[in-house]
Amino acid sequence: MNSIKSYHKIGLISVIFTVFLLIFSGCQSATHKNQGVIHLTLWQGLNPPPNREVFNELVARFNQTHKDIQVDSIFAGQLDQQLPKILTSVVANSPPDILSFSPQLTGQLVDLDAVVPLEDWLNQLPVKSELYPNVLEESELNGHLWSIPLCTSNIGIFYRPKLFEQAGITELPKTWEDLKEVAKKLTIDRNGDGKPEQYGMLIPFGKGEWTVFTWFPFLLSSNGTIVENNRPNLINPGAIAATQFWQDFLTEGSGRLSIPERGYEEGDFIAGRVAMQITGPWTYIMKSNVDYGVFPVPMNQRPATVTGNGSLFLMKTNPEREKAALTFLEYILSEQFQTEWSIRTGFLPVNIKSANSPLYQEFLKQKPVMKVFVDQIPVAGGRPTIAGYSRLSDSLGRAIEASMLGKPVEKSLQEAQERLELIWEKQ
Repeated sequence: MNSIKSYHKIGLISVIFTVFLLIFSGCQSATHKNQGVIHLTLWQGLNPPPNREVFNELVARFNQTHKDIQVDSIFAGQLDQQLPKILTSVVANSPPDILSFSPQLTGQLVDLDAVVPLEDWLNQLPVKSELYPNVLEESELNGHLWSIPLCTSNIGIFYRPKLFEQAGITELPKTWEDLKEVAKKLTIDRNGDGKPEQYGMLIPFGKGEWTVFTWFPFLLSSNGTIVENNRPNLINPGAIAATQFWQDFLTEGSGRLSIPERGYEEGDFIAGRVAMQITGPWTYIMKSNVDYGVFPVPMNQRPATVTGNGSLFLMKTNPEREKAALTFLEYILSEQFQTEWSIRTGFLPVNIKSANSPLYQEFLKQKPVMKVFVDQIPVAGGRPTIAGYSRLSDSLGRAIEASMLGKPVEKSLQEAQERLELIWEKQ
């Protein structure tokens, strides 16, 4: 079938954002060779700034050891700010050589014939056997590998040990039923007014990507899906179970909704208004002064969490430049890069040798909570990368949001499915 063109008004976008291209192209290295040196342009939107500085330092190290290839790492703005520039550069046949972006952009780039498939190249490299296989899954679409992971991460459950101790909880939950029971014990109405001052679990509220992202581990743990044969499929037992599970925390009174579209904020957790929060190792909680611990996402049918990858795409330019860019991508996957990058940024290594290296193991001893996330890497699954994912995610997010407000779960998902089918049929 024809994939959705999420940005089917690309011609209009091209006109509107030509000025962006003109401005940005001034920052881009021209396609040229100086004394045999190939200059490559890499667009990235890495944040926070300290992580960007680490990346640029490691790029500079590559440049020092590869005198014939020089990679210019350019901060192109936040990811949502980059998208018009990326699309315009592709239409104008002036893309960067390498693009750092979310793998959820894959389908759009493939539809635009803007990226080079990488499976043949990677299959010939020794480093292929050093990579976590499931981390590569989010880079795959229609039988091809369209990017490599720069880094990975995943979701766990942060908790307040003191609050667990006060509630008499001595074992961490391992199943969904365990998590429900623990949440009930941690929900406390101290003054008897019917409104708990402390809730067991913070439930992300809103229709945005954060809600969908943090809901995904529960979908995967239920063997659910949201895409089948490159089409939306929201009506399946796994999707229903995951959404119902979240709704149950609210109907049973043990869950507190986050501020709309702010499910990642840690204020309620740090203040003790909730005892557990669904988030990842990037959270400010790890830099705060409160007591905290982390446990894996409890399972329904199988252990699971969601992958949060940052990917590097090889953009179509010319054979000489593409070959040079592949040398840089091999460096990114190496044990050396992944070990230092992960230790200094808090991302998880995509290279198994890096994760097992003495340096990284020493890092885990200093930050033992990180081991929870490393141990979850083999059971982490990715979100879809089909063209039209943004619309799919938006409809799914609206269904989850409606369910958290009390609408029957199956009705919410059915309405979302019907909206998506209308969109898909019109393409």
